Amino acid sequence: MQKLKAGILGATGAVGQQFVRLLADHPWFDVSALAASERSAGKAYVDAVNWIGSDPIPPSIRDMRVQECKPDLDCDFVFSGLDAKVAGDLEAAFAKAGYPVISNARNYRMAENVPLLIPEVNPDHAALIEHQDWGGDGGFIVTNPNCSTVGLVCALKPLSDAFGIESVQVSTMQALSGAGYPGVSSLDILGNVVPYIGGEEDKLETEPRKLLGTLAGDRIEMLEMAISAQCNRVPVLDGHMETVSLRLRNTASAEDAAEALRSFDNPLAGKGLPFAPEPFIHVFDDPRYPQPRRHASLGGGMTVSVGRIRPCNVLDLRMVVLSHNTIRGAAGGAILNAELLVDQGYLGA
Repeated sequence: MQKLKAGILGATGAVGQQFVRLLADHPWFDVSALAASERSAGKAYVDAVNWIGSDPIPPSIRDMRVQECKPDLDCDFVFSGLDAKVAGDLEAAFAKAGYPVISNARNYRMAENVPLLIPEVNPDHAALIEHQDWGGDGGFIVTNPNCSTVGLVCALKPLSDAFGIESVQVSTMQALSGAGYPGVSSLDILGNVVPYIGGEEDKLETEPRKLLGTLAGDRIEMLEMAISAQCNRVPVLDGHMETVSLRLRNTASAEDAAEALRSFDNPLAGKGLPFAPEPFIHVFDDPRYPQPRRHASLGGGMTVSVGRIRPCNVLDLRMVVLSHNTIRGAAGGAILNAELLVDQGYLGA
């Protein structure tokens, strides 16, 4: 296929840098435009960005000129790594100008006719694109979930399909990279845990119900499932870990749950999407695993790990879930969304 030209909004930020890194040598997409604030516009990317990655800036991007976030970019679609404070108006402006917008920001996640997508979980929800009208030819917005939501929902989906879920209790241990740059002060986090991340618990209690809901024409019927979330920032660089307890609608043993996770019928199987990991979910038998430093980067950071599946003395089952927050939970997840939209004919048709 002829490569599609991708623009990156918020290209100098932490998520924008992950887009730059992950899209280097992508077989389907070429980065043709970088956009950021007025302060960065006009500069070479290498001069505009405070690069925080361990890999060097890709040579093809290093000297590219940064432009303002205006809908006159030379690209077929845009990835948005914009901060939520500015993403709402800017993403709408691009959609109105006819650009498909693949967003990592929270602004439109819960909008009735905007898909909130995890391709292995709810690819059919992409059909909501057909009910969007931004006034521009071909413009639309698709979002990926909050980084802590992603791992939880990937682990819940096979269990919801197999047994049904009535309620969920989840406590997160979220990595520092999820706070962006400069993030959390070292004096606040070294040797410490911060038991509050603004707005995070609300996202974790609402977004899964849309992701696991049912497409009903121009909207999603939210799944009836109660979620109680407690979110904590911990001194880990990458990888959000979650301890999860579940009340099921139908009885299942820990062995039944593990088998449902291992045998999940992945709707992306055989499609050849470059960012679709194999396996989608890795189930550990060793009770010491998963661990962020060892396992967050499985599948190039796109595989979700589940371990310690066992009975719960209060609910029915409990388990530990791990996902890479800036890859599967942010830029990588958005790239996989774009690949899904190519496969479905919404991009590059």
